[in-house]
Amino acid sequence: MNPPVSSPAIKVVKSVREQVSAEEWQARVDLAACYRLTAMYGMTEMIANHISCRVPGTTDQFLINAYGMLYEEIDASSLIKVDVEGNTLLNATDYDVNVAGFVIHSAIHMAKHDMDCVAHTHTPAGMAVSAMECGLLPLAQTSMRFLHIAYHDFEGIADNVDERERLVRDLGDNEAMILRNHGLLVVGRTVPAAFNVLFRLERACQTQVMALSCNTKLIYPPQNILEDTYERMLPKPGRAARNGGLAWPALLRKLDRADPSYRD
Repeated sequence: MNPPVSSPAIKVVKSVREQVSAEEWQARVDLAACYRLTAMYGMTEMIANHISCRVPGTTDQFLINAYGMLYEEIDASSLIKVDVEGNTLLNATDYDVNVAGFVIHSAIHMAKHDMDCVAHTHTPAGMAVSAMECGLLPLAQTSMRFLHIAYHDFEGIADNVDERERLVRDLGDNEAMILRNHGLLVVGRTVPAAFNVLFRLERACQTQVMALSCNTKLIYPPQNILEDTYERMLPKPGRAARNGGLAWPALLRKLDRADPSYRD
């Protein structure tokens, strides 16, 4: 009689959702939604650029996209968890993190513990304004949200960790920064807040490019009106519309109607 043949061991691989806390999973879903919305509104450059979110309950860990995936492909499970030292803590994809993305986002997450989300884009309008000596002009109400905006001079490809200190210095206490000859960068206390700032900054840049292309004299409101409008549009506690919280559920409904796979 032959001895019984043992069955080969079956390796059970846990899903990403099973490996993280409920709080982290929700952050992943929100961040994946932010990527999908950024794609939906045409603010992408193929696989380039990045949006990150702090891992809830930590000060030195954040989630960021896998370098090689289009924004429209990103879901909650594909986001890579790294720490500010560059160590990969959880990665369910075959891709790595973009070095420049790590440098830019780790800089903000290390210094701004009250800002959970950082977004960086290379849109045509954003890059065009980044090359204008005048900077962003207060041409319309949306633009006045950024009456006081930060600027950071171009230092080449952002893959040098030494640049992190200067990025943080130039951002200061602002929620948005124009990276000269490069693109746009925004921060938010939440993912919805960051997307709200990004969307409005992109609209402000588009408005400026359109207005300057018309070859006509532009008008500006008085400075006191500009300052009052800026102050009233700042994201502060209790201002759900300014913080992105009011629009976020509607944006998620829009995504769910189109493709709910970002939640996977």
